[in-house]
Amino acid sequence: MDYEIREIRVEDKSEILSMMKEFYSSDAVFTNGSEEIFIKDIQNCIDDNPYLEGFVFCKNGIIMGYSMIAKSFSTEFGKSCIWLEDLYLKPDYRGCGIIPEFIKYVRSLFPDAVLRLEAEDTNTHAVHVYKKLNFSRLPYIQMININKES
Repeated sequence: MDYEIREIRVEDKSEILSMMKEFYSSDAVFTNGSEEIFIKDIQNCIDDNPYLEGFVFCKNGIIMGYSMIAKSFSTEFGKSCIWLEDLYLKPDYRGCGIIPEFIKYVRSLFPDAVLRLEAEDTNTHAVHVYKKLNFSRLPYIQMININKES
């Protein structure tokens, strides 16, 4: 590996924010998010939130992409669950094997955890990569409630 995977730092904020805006305005995600949410997410990574960690992929001081992992527990599998969030690479660095290395890195940090992620059906390249990394499609619908009036 000729690049490093490291935790997000304060000095990375503006570049991460820029990448998040690009990622969340793409076809790779269903929701658009907001700058306010992105800033909170980045700050939670920096502030040592026990549920969220953020990472950047760097080479010679240049940030090539980022990801965040969210920690939870899966009663379905009876073990810790790590959600791989925002697997984003700048266009020039896609197809270089960085995402498989990052997933291997996360697996080394959490060897007994279930790894989960979400991908849009239309993001066929990402789905292909995840399948090659032994991820499989779950046969159910994921639903959400964002604390709106019930």
